[in-house]
Amino acid sequence: MATLGKGFRDQFDWPLFVAVAALSVIGVTNLYSATSAARAALSELYIQQIYWLTLGAGVAVLIVAIDYRHFERFAWFAYGAGIVLLILVFLLAPEVRGSQRWIRIGAFSLQPSELMKMFLIVALAKYLHNDPKTEGRTLKDLVIPGIILGVPMLLILRQPDLGTALMCAFIFTSIMMLTNLKLRSLFTLVMAFVLSAPVIWLVGLEEYQRGRFLSYFDMMFGENPDILGDGWHTYQSMVAIGSGGFWGKGFMQGTQNQHHFLPDQHSDFPFSVWAEEHGFLGVMLLFGLYVFLILWGLKVASTAKDRFGAVIAVGVSAFFFWHTVINLGMVCGLLPVVGITLPLFSYGGSSVLVSMVGIGLLMNVSIRRFSF
Repeated sequence: MATLGKGFRDQFDWPLFVAVAALSVIGVTNLYSATSAARAALSELYIQQIYWLTLGAGVAVLIVAIDYRHFERFAWFAYGAGIVLLILVFLLAPEVRGSQRWIRIGAFSLQPSELMKMFLIVALAKYLHNDPKTEGRTLKDLVIPGIILGVPMLLILRQPDLGTALMCAFIFTSIMMLTNLKLRSLFTLVMAFVLSAPVIWLVGLEEYQRGRFLSYFDMMFGENPDILGDGWHTYQSMVAIGSGGFWGKGFMQGTQNQHHFLPDQHSDFPFSVWAEEHGFLGVMLLFGLYVFLILWGLKVASTAKDRFGAVIAVGVSAFFFWHTVINLGMVCGLLPVVGITLPLFSYGGSSVLVSMVGIGLLMNVSIRRFSF
């Protein structure tokens, strides 16, 4: 705190704060509408979401108060704690719909794989800060960072949680690309992934996960997609988005949601509710806020005073970018449904908490760009 001093008001990142506040308010308002017609168990989720946002904001303030350079000393400890939590999932978490993901702590269900995304970003930031190569990184240079990614990724796949495992891989790739990964190395990695796809399909995916991909290809290219079976979620979401038109049907007037056609409207598909009720104009407003948040994060990375802060800012920006792209692609029918939330918009304690941790880290790096 001592480094912030009396110029804190000038150093504070007000544009980032306003964008996050706007997303949070819009998200809660949309959640209220999304659950207004649902059964009683869901009708007050928006109140719980306010609690999560308040808790997350408190954690973010705590993170901002501590100079982010101190986090470098605890990066491996945080990474190790994340690995331990991922192992505890197999011992303590109950099985829900064929997967083990949440550890119950009192009234709160913690999803360690969500927190692992931020632990991974900080661990990679520490490694890259201590290994400042000026020339392009080759495949050999990716061995240790690959191990840092691979351990938690394998544990998350074992749960199984394909969406979160892929998200960790995307964040890792984004960080490596923006820290001077050679194009030849990137091309080799992409080709290795493509060539190993048949093995991943047969050995790495559960039956229901293969069903989701088959449903996606059937929806995109099939002559008679199964819209009453595996394609139900995507089809109803596309109908909701398309029926919003230019102006939308109005707040709490979306028929796809109010008449219970839209599934998981509070977790994976809140954007569909927003698009139906607020139309093209509302969609552009939401796009604008997310685009601003991601580009602003990259701006913070470019002005950071050290490599550790820059990699953290890149990682947090990649977190918001990939979550937004995959969730919107999923609900629009452009990508398979893999259970990725929309940050600060989807309901979920762990999702909100990890998003606010990311905002706290980003704000921390931004504020202290004047403090060296």
